[in-house]
Amino acid sequence: MASAAEQLASNLNIGAFAKATELKKRIWFTLGCLIVFRLGTYVPMPGIDPHILKDIFEQQAGGVLGMFNMFAGGALGRMTIFALGIMPYISAAIIMQLMSAVSPRLEQLKKEGETGRKKINQYTRYGTVLLAIVQGYGIAVGLESMQGSAGSAVIDPGMFYRMTAVITLTGGTVFLMWLGEQITARGVGNGISLIIFAGIVAELPGALFSTLELGRQGVLPTILILVLMVMAVAVIAFVVFMERAQRRILVQYPKRQQGNRMMGGQSTHLPLKLNTAGVIPPIFASSLLLMPVTLAGFSAGGQGPEWLTTVTAVLGRGQPLYLALYISLIVFFCYFYTAVVFNPADTADNLKKYGGFVPGIRPGKNTANYLDFVLTRLTTIGAAYLALVCVLPEILISRYQVPFYFGGTSLLIVVTVTMDTVGQIHSHLLAHQYEGLVKKSKLRGKRG
Repeated sequence: MASAAEQLASNLNIGAFAKATELKKRIWFTLGCLIVFRLGTYVPMPGIDPHILKDIFEQQAGGVLGMFNMFAGGALGRMTIFALGIMPYISAAIIMQLMSAVSPRLEQLKKEGETGRKKINQYTRYGTVLLAIVQGYGIAVGLESMQGSAGSAVIDPGMFYRMTAVITLTGGTVFLMWLGEQITARGVGNGISLIIFAGIVAELPGALFSTLELGRQGVLPTILILVLMVMAVAVIAFVVFMERAQRRILVQYPKRQQGNRMMGGQSTHLPLKLNTAGVIPPIFASSLLLMPVTLAGFSAGGQGPEWLTTVTAVLGRGQPLYLALYISLIVFFCYFYTAVVFNPADTADNLKKYGGFVPGIRPGKNTANYLDFVLTRLTTIGAAYLALVCVLPEILISRYQVPFYFGGTSLLIVVTVTMDTVGQIHSHLLAHQYEGLVKKSKLRGKRG
């Protein structure tokens, strides 16, 4: 069985891809959805003067707004219908997962399978709409108070403009949420992650050009640019290595008699990834940090209360408090999300149910404690790896004003989403070839 699977994996070539018609349809559907997303990042929000907005954004893009703009695929800098991006949905998902850990009702819904998952997803959608309305209104009010060199960014301030802005921004976020769900269901890969991925990758050429232009002007030393390029390649290689790293726990199954045949007696492995949470902790941490600070930066507008200015300055990119909160949130979500997706007690019960056991460990509670012990150590290493990859480039970015697209978070998202998507494509190809083998065997059986 293993040799057959290896042979199938080795035969995943262009010919196999050409025959997988369903996979090609999924890929084309995904690309079409991402093109729609990119087109939407250029549709301007009504009531905004783009020239004044560009002047204002260039003055404030060095802080958290630059990173928010990165996640939105440049839509925030142009203040388009997708300016809020997918961040309200991610924030709502964070809130729902936190509540499911403390609410017995939500915990019960999680155990109801597909029906409960649909209800939780529906609650997440409602939360997304509420957060988008709040954030959209905050941005609308903030834009009214922001003044550029040629005047206000809003052409006709007032309640009508605020309502228009809230409806436009909320509608854009809801559409992106729906688009991401369609990609997940009918395309390839995770739709929400691919939307963030597409936004980052689309802005990479411009970021590279601006970096080279800074080097030509003498703002950035040539040696620093070369170091950044080498560091980006090193980070990519490091992320690939760490994302593929796993701890394999040996699991054995005893022999049992079935009729005249002796069955079982096999050994297998229980793979535990070093980074079980994946790219979720940095995205969640960035979302929580960006939501209040971005609104504070918009609301302050350079003329707001002193405490808002202080908050914006203290939580600026590269500041000690910002880095401390960023690391703390990454570590917290690593442990939290790992606890959500992997339950040692359930895994131990399933092993005991089917007769499996870890050599040297008693089945049941002792196995659960052992799995929890191993998983805790792995999560500690994974959290340290994520914090290192995400925080060290942040220091360089804040010190040398390097574009955000070369930061650890953006590279981590791009590499991880690429690996997951390629893995799903390989799974579809394997399934297609297995179907072909099954059809051939049925035809041979009929002929025989």
